[in-house]
Amino acid sequence: QISWTPLLLLGYLFYLLLGAMVFQLLEKQAETHFRDQFQLEKLKFLQNYTCLDRQALEQFVQVLMEAWEKGVNPEGNSTSPSNWDFSNSFFFAGTVVTTIGYGNLSPSTLAGQIFCVFYALFGVPLNLAFLNQLGKALNTHLLTLERWVQKPGRAQVRCQFIILAIFLTTGTLLFLVFPPLVFSYVEGWSYGEGFYFTFITLSTIGFGDYVVGTNPNKHYIPMYRSLAAIWIVFGLAWLALVFNVGADLMERYLQLKWHKSDLSLAEGDTTKLEDEPEQPRIHIPS
Repeated sequence: QISWTPLLLLGYLFYLLLGAMVFQLLEKQAETHFRDQFQLEKLKFLQNYTCLDRQALEQFVQVLMEAWEKGVNPEGNSTSPSNWDFSNSFFFAGTVVTTIGYGNLSPSTLAGQIFCVFYALFGVPLNLAFLNQLGKALNTHLLTLERWVQKPGRAQVRCQFIILAIFLTTGTLLFLVFPPLVFSYVEGWSYGEGFYFTFITLSTIGFGDYVVGTNPNKHYIPMYRSLAAIWIVFGLAWLALVFNVGADLMERYLQLKWHKSDLSLAEGDTTKLEDEPEQPRIHIPS
């Protein structure tokens, strides 16, 4: 049997190339527009304030960029809440061990950077172990639900489809549909922006363009970001199971198709047809 790994590699590279072309098509023109608009705004600023020259303005822009990189929002003031109070620090610790890494906040001291390295060194495996146990517990409940739903005379594959549909529907409502409504109300985002933040966070992509609890003009409850961190942990476990199901189905489908093509190349070998594997069954891996 010929390995189907090269086919998967070609498909993976093609998917990356396709994504690169689509993102370039969608975003490059908008980036050019924003860059030109920004340069125009700087020229207008210099025209309105003739006491400043271009060099002074560029230095001030550099100060703003450094402040942003250190986690200080330029729109705020000295009375803005600290980025390193307990609630925000708890949220940051969660983004470290879950490998989300938004990038909008990071340790600025050498001691903090060194501690972050060792904290992630032990925290990431601990987080993976915790998510694995959480996934096993969720899988146990799914198996219990499957035994309750399955009745004599009902096809096993059909029953598994029902369980998978319940699992996907419930998780989608709890982790992808309802949370954006909360974020839209609290943060002032649109529902689309809230849904975008939700998926980018739970998939651990974490661009950092949208982060909860960072608007200096809003007053958040003290435990807001801590509750968001707890939601992230359980959402990660659910979405990880979804990704595992998708990867398992894709792998089985490719193996089945490739194995069928190998069987079709065999001339007059009827014994291979008898050894053909049965159709893959959908299951929830732990």
